[in-house]
Amino acid sequence: MINLNATIFFIFIILIAAVLQTSTGFGFSIISTPFMLLIMEPREAVQISLILSLVISFSLVGKVKKDVDKGILKRFTVGSIVGLPIGMIIFLLLSVTWLKIGIGVLILLLTALLILHVRIKQTSRRDVVIGGASGALTSSIGMSGPPILLYFSGTNTTKEKLRGTTLIYYIFICFMSLMTQMIVAGTTSKVWLLSALSLPLIVIGLFLGQYMFMRINQSLFRRLTYALLLFTGVNLLVQQL
Repeated sequence: MINLNATIFFIFIILIAAVLQTSTGFGFSIISTPFMLLIMEPREAVQISLILSLVISFSLVGKVKKDVDKGILKRFTVGSIVGLPIGMIIFLLLSVTWLKIGIGVLILLLTALLILHVRIKQTSRRDVVIGGASGALTSSIGMSGPPILLYFSGTNTTKEKLRGTTLIYYIFICFMSLMTQMIVAGTTSKVWLLSALSLPLIVIGLFLGQYMFMRINQSLFRRLTYALLLFTGVNLLVQQL
């Protein structure tokens, strides 16, 4: 187990990540994984993040199902099925360090364009491509969210549709990623013990996150999205440099 200071740090990170995931539909792996890597092995950090993301998504199905865009969800899923093996190939062939640096730079550049009000037109073909990019990033560096956040932000998607569609999509992509992780890298009892002990924190995060979602407007929601994207890009660069 981890020591007292690390335990307090772990509790804080899981709670904040759970609130963000519940209130926005994204953010758990973006926030939790980088910080958990400071106190545990990469395999454990990624698997705990995937397990708890699944718990949150399943818990919110009843609340968000009316907001889900089923067409986009289907196309994201189809694209991710193609992207998952591509990401694994990229992971095996390329240096993960340079891959993360490249993705970090790309996220920062695209986020800057979004802040400058450059917008994207949503099409069926682009839905599939974004799903593919999300799947590839999931199997290569363990981050499925950035492509979808960039795309939804660029198409001015409402906060309700963004939250609902991404939460349901994460059920599929997190499950597939977790199975892949367990088959390729195995798992440990520590992963499942810490995940189980985190469930009370997830419950608190669900209540606080739902309260926050009901009170943030579209403009604040968009600024929060930009902040998380900037955090992701900077974090990927700092980790490697």
